[in-house]
Amino acid sequence: MRQTIRTILAASILSLTSSLALAAGPAATIDDLAWMTGNYAGATGPNQLEENWIKAEGGSIAAMVRSTGAGKTGMFEMITIEEMNGSLVLNIQQFNPGFVPRTPTPQKMELTAIQGNHVHFTAVTEGGMKSLGYTKDGDTFTIHVEQNNGNKIDIPLLARSIWE
Repeated sequence: MRQTIRTILAASILSLTSSLALAAGPAATIDDLAWMTGNYAGATGPNQLEENWIKAEGGSIAAMVRSTGAGKTGMFEMITIEEMNGSLVLNIQQFNPGFVPRTPTPQKMELTAIQGNHVHFTAVTEGGMKSLGYTKDGDTFTIHVEQNNGNKIDIPLLARSIWE
């Protein structure tokens, strides 16, 4: 009888954890984001925002972001997107010059939508954004930001060569 209860309990726990893992987000692999690779830049008011996405490989893709203006660097940002539980998870953290983190830990986001050259993530930990997405149409790479207060901002960047 004890063995039967343990077996049922173990099966129930396994079933529950399997459903939770699958509920993390839509099915996707890092290869679905190959279209993001490249160097993009554009104006954000008086500043310039630059995103450099490296090739999707080994279950991850990553970007180094830099904001510059008035002859200075104002912010660096690291973004990683990794395969997890059959879906994708984004981690993002900003840094002041001198590689000083703006927050103690990165913000984590889970995949909520992916189709063609569009991907969207929703925050699952606290941070500066409620959601973050990307779309590429021709040479235009658009960042879709939803702030915690509900304000939505689209930031269009243009593809460029890193050798310019």
